[in-house]
Amino acid sequence: MLGRLNHVAIAVPDIAAASERYRTVLGATVTAPEALPEHGVTVVFVELANTKTELLEPLGKDSPIAAFLAKNPSGGIHHMCYEVEDIIASRDALRASGARVLGDGQPRIGAHGKPVLFLHPKDFDGTLIELEQA
Repeated sequence: MLGRLNHVAIAVPDIAAASERYRTVLGATVTAPEALPEHGVTVVFVELANTKTELLEPLGKDSPIAAFLAKNPSGGIHHMCYEVEDIIASRDALRASGARVLGDGQPRIGAHGKPVLFLHPKDFDGTLIELEQA
């Protein structure tokens, strides 16, 4: 079912400062910030040869990232994103195996313009999993 690792997402309290650190300290290429109101976040991607790192900043006080940062004020790893060939077939297989899909179970369009779903972290060793249709 799983394809390649698409990205590792890190919640940050200040996306501009984090982006600048990745650019200047690590010499990384970082995309421009993109607000995703439907997900409650602003994102940038640190582009790597084999994958990406996504930096997430809350967009509004109701953002799920705001709740994460309240518990982890310095930020930290928020989720792992894996590619799947068919997100609906993957969702159905996961549900059949007992895994919980967050929200209403319907894919939403993610930062890359592709359908995404999130899986409950309690079902995956404490890690929030995002699936993105490849």
